[in-house]
Amino acid sequence: MRVLIAGGGVAGAAAACLLGPGCTLVEREAGAHDKICGEFLSVEAAGYLRRLGVDPVALGAVPVERVRLVHRDRVAEARLPFAALGLSRRVLDAALLERAATLGATVLRGHSVRLEGGVPSVAGLGRFPGHALFLATGKHDLRGARREPERAPEDLVGLKMYLRLEAGQAAALAGSVEVILFEGGYGGLQAVEDGGVNLCLLIERAVFARCGESWDGVQSMLEAESAHLRERLRGAVRLLERPLAIFRVPYGFVHRGTETDTMFRLGDQAVVIPSFSGDGVSMALHSAFRAAAALPGGAPGYHRRLRRDVAGQVGRAWTLYRAGRMAPGLTVAGARLWPGAMRWAARLTRVPVVA
Repeated sequence: MRVLIAGGGVAGAAAACLLGPGCTLVEREAGAHDKICGEFLSVEAAGYLRRLGVDPVALGAVPVERVRLVHRDRVAEARLPFAALGLSRRVLDAALLERAATLGATVLRGHSVRLEGGVPSVAGLGRFPGHALFLATGKHDLRGARREPERAPEDLVGLKMYLRLEAGQAAALAGSVEVILFEGGYGGLQAVEDGGVNLCLLIERAVFARCGESWDGVQSMLEAESAHLRERLRGAVRLLERPLAIFRVPYGFVHRGTETDTMFRLGDQAVVIPSFSGDGVSMALHSAFRAAAALPGGAPGYHRRLRRDVAGQVGRAWTLYRAGRMAPGLTVAGARLWPGAMRWAARLTRVPVVA
């Protein structure tokens, strides 16, 4: 069966690797680019990548062994229950697309997919009748095929900036991912390849407005609230001219599917786990493997199986996310008293090996 994949992120590129010849992948960006993502690769994600023939360590991924939970001047720390890595999506996505092309998939960059009467088409290339459609456009919906979350997305703005930390702070962060809880949101700080550091934030739009809707305003607010983060960012150099931004991501979404589904939803088009869990890349890769294996049986069976695999993890991550948002101080205080709680939470949100 011929397949058209809309989107060249982790899920789409992984599916193209698995399907090879007879598969056409269309990515709207003409070249390698950054994406809003925490860029945390769990042990499951690294395992999937190696099965595809992509070694994240060879791409420069850095080890992540510990997690720190931060609120104001309080810090709770624990060792992760698995080996993890930090690697930018710019590097990872490019490597997966190159691997897909090597395995025989047709990779088209600088084009967009749209639906015309239910048939996918590509501007300048025409319609693709008779192709199964793998919808892997990430957090951005395809017109005519929007996600339908069970709850309205929160009024949150996502922001991302790459930084180069002062040497002492880079050494203090090395091997750790730090989750910072603050008024109106939370953020993650983690090293990636080549000495860069990813600071990714989710912030309520009202708080963002109070910060003047600028990165300078947001950073000033964070430094005023968190002595820990203020110290981390002392002397830091920004590596992007302006932050990446996105709005109203439906965290907690899992596609229910219907018996009339004809397209396969992958990655964030199928499941959007709260980002603090660090399992978004793993779930995107898991969806690619599931979809490729389920292709002969059709989309409804695939969506049922994927939902069974991930709905429990997403639900538990959502509960933990809401607890952290509602009572950040108590969350960190509890984690300081029982560091094992962070390891327990990490295990609760993983895609199980049996899946």
